[in-house]
Amino acid sequence: MTRLLMTLVMTLFVTLGFASPAQAELKVLVEGGGNFKPTPLAIPDFQVRGTNTDLARQIADVVRSDLESTGLFEMQNPASFIQKDLSIDVQPRFADWKIIKTDGLVVGSFEELADGKIAVSFRLWDVYAGEVMRINGQPGRRLTTTPDNWRRIAHKIADSIYTRLTGEDPYFDSRLVYIAETGPKLNRVKRLAIMDSDGANQQYLTPGRNTVLTPRFSPSAQEITYMSYEGGKPRVYLFNIETGRQELLGNFPGMTFAPRFSRDGESVLLTQAENGNSDLYIMNLQTRQSKRLTEHPAIDTSPSMSPDGRSIVFTSDRGGSPQLYIMNADKSPRTCPSGGRDVACRITFNKGQYSTPVWSPRGDLVAFTKQLGGKFYIGVIGIDGQGERLLTEAYLDEGPDWSPNGRVIVFFRESRPGAGPQLWSIDLSGRNERRLQTQTEASDPAWSPVLE
Repeated sequence: MTRLLMTLVMTLFVTLGFASPAQAELKVLVEGGGNFKPTPLAIPDFQVRGTNTDLARQIADVVRSDLESTGLFEMQNPASFIQKDLSIDVQPRFADWKIIKTDGLVVGSFEELADGKIAVSFRLWDVYAGEVMRINGQPGRRLTTTPDNWRRIAHKIADSIYTRLTGEDPYFDSRLVYIAETGPKLNRVKRLAIMDSDGANQQYLTPGRNTVLTPRFSPSAQEITYMSYEGGKPRVYLFNIETGRQELLGNFPGMTFAPRFSRDGESVLLTQAENGNSDLYIMNLQTRQSKRLTEHPAIDTSPSMSPDGRSIVFTSDRGGSPQLYIMNADKSPRTCPSGGRDVACRITFNKGQYSTPVWSPRGDLVAFTKQLGGKFYIGVIGIDGQGERLLTEAYLDEGPDWSPNGRVIVFFRESRPGAGPQLWSIDLSGRNERRLQTQTEASDPAWSPVLE
């Protein structure tokens, strides 16, 4: 293990740090004000073997932007670079990079192939150890694709670097689906829209003739389930991204809403409301058979399944106000954090109203929306009901969803009365709050798995 990797510290409350020659280990701890020092990386423009220098530069730009967007890395100013004659095949002059206090160096090359495709190769260097950092056991990585797919190459390079330096799973090569909102408040047009994780390649999936809400990706990232008012009544639909085919899910009496795929993608969890009461159901997508999960006179809604598929978190007002509950997917009794056994165990007991729970891909936390004292918050809590932390506060923050690696939460915000909704993200530690750029006002975001 290289010296660089050994000095990385990455927890909820500790950010990245690289060893310096004078220190055995450099740790950057979060202090009172949340101060920390991002790790300095240098990513010069890639070597070009061919004529398309613009495309090569764009790929490097996306890699830099991806890594910098985490708040964990600081990109060195190209004007400070001393060594200009970099080659992926030659060891860099480490002294030149130490002078400008660079800890990690990425050297890449761009090549136009005879079959019309492009190939991008890169190596990640530990400047102070004077060694190449191996990725998947190799001293570098080479990726090949068609020119129109260049952004995915860039995201995969950034993912490789991020994973190698942090030890965490990747998330840049993924997409977001959301509700694009236009028009006046009383005549709002809401369409399904999709974009890359960095906001590129935005496109509409539905024409906007009917209001749509709460889109959610399947584990394959090729299907979306959502609620639509087509026909004048809220009902759950499926949308195939590749074919554009829209399909009504089931023939439930009453309204259906708040859908979310099961972890294996074979079923959809949803809420059915009838005669003033709402309960949770799960429908198998192959057999189209549905099973009722809750039978309670209270309002049960917004189910989300655990990564292992064994448990479901949901919102219910059965205790007098909207709170979070966890139940076993097979409806068997479970041991509750508050003691005793029950089919559904309450996990939130602090002041406020809780809604829109989403189970983390890591399995240890649930993200939620909380309303308290006239404000809204995005927070997380352990599945045992311990360790509640509020990450954001605003006039209206709502609708959290997790990045594929469980490190970042995306949500939507209205900053003041009358302001339109916008997409935002926040790191799990509560740092690096960022607005995500969309072509319109936007709400109800959901994050796809990493693309294949």
